[in-house]
Amino acid sequence: MTNLTTNAESQPAPAARDEAVAVARAAAGAAGVEIRELTEVAELAAAGDLFESIWRSAPGARPLTTELLRAMSSAGNYVAGAFGHGELLGACFGFFGHPGKGGLHSHIAGVTASGAGRGIGQALKLHQRAWALAQDVSVITWTFDPLVRRNAYFNLGKLGALPLRYLPDFYGPMADRINGSGETDRLMVGWDLTSPAVRAASLGEPVRADARAWRERGASTALSAGADGGPVMGSASSPTVLVAVPSDIERLRHQDPGRAAAWRSALREVLGGLMADGARVTGFDRSGWYVLSKEDS
Repeated sequence: MTNLTTNAESQPAPAARDEAVAVARAAAGAAGVEIRELTEVAELAAAGDLFESIWRSAPGARPLTTELLRAMSSAGNYVAGAFGHGELLGACFGFFGHPGKGGLHSHIAGVTASGAGRGIGQALKLHQRAWALAQDVSVITWTFDPLVRRNAYFNLGKLGALPLRYLPDFYGPMADRINGSGETDRLMVGWDLTSPAVRAASLGEPVRADARAWRERGASTALSAGADGGPVMGSASSPTVLVAVPSDIERLRHQDPGRAAAWRSALREVLGGLMADGARVTGFDRSGWYVLSKEDS
C-alpha cells in the first residue's frame, strides 16, 4: 500500500511554494478565471448553491450548508471559488484532518456546466495545492468514485495523485443525480504536493499509463467490458494487471441500473481485492484502464 506522510523533514521549501503559486496563477489565467478564498456569507451561499446545482441531492440532503462552509472558513480551512466575469463557475472545499494541520482533506469540488472544458477544475486544484504548501502542508487526500473514468484520469493522470486504499460504500446512500441510489465505493487518493510526478503534472506533463503497451509486455486483464457493456472477469496472474471501467457509468446508472450495479460489484471485487492484497495502482490510461503492479505486494 502506498504510504504518504508529512513531517518536519518533508516540509516544502520556499522555492516550491513560490513555484506552486506561479503555476496556479498561470492555470487560472489560462482558464479565464480568478480564483480566491471565499469568506463572506453571500459567496459561501453561492458555493453551496453551485454544489447543489451539480449534485442535485434529494430534498433536505444539500451537499454543504452555508452555515457549515462559514464555520469551516472562519476556522481556517480551505474554501475557494473560481470567478469568470463576476460569475462563480467552480468551487472547492477542504478541511484539516490531522493535528497540527498535518494534512488537508479535500472534500468536494465542482464546476458548472457553463464552465466545463476550460481547465477550471485543474486550476482550482492547483490553487489548493499552492494554498496548502503555504500552510506547510505537503499532502492532500480526497476520495472519488473509481468507476467514473474522467475523474480517474483527472486525479491520477492530470494531477498525479496516487490511490491509497479502496473504500466500499464509504458514504452510504447519497441519492443524488451523480451517485444514484447505489453503494458509494470510493478510492482514497494522496496528492504528494512536492513529489517529482506531481510537480511535473502541475507544469503540464501528466502521468501517462499505456494499457496497450503493458498488454503487449504480458500484463493480464483482470476486468474488462463485454460485448453487452457489462463487466467480464479475467486473470490477475501477471506482475502487472489491467482493470477496466465502463465508458460512462453515470449514464449507465440511469439507463441500466442493474448493469451499473454489476460494475460496482465487479470493481469492488477486482480492484478492491488487488489493493487489499498489496497491489499498487501506478496509473490510469484515459481509455479506461487502471494499471496495477503486484511486484511490491
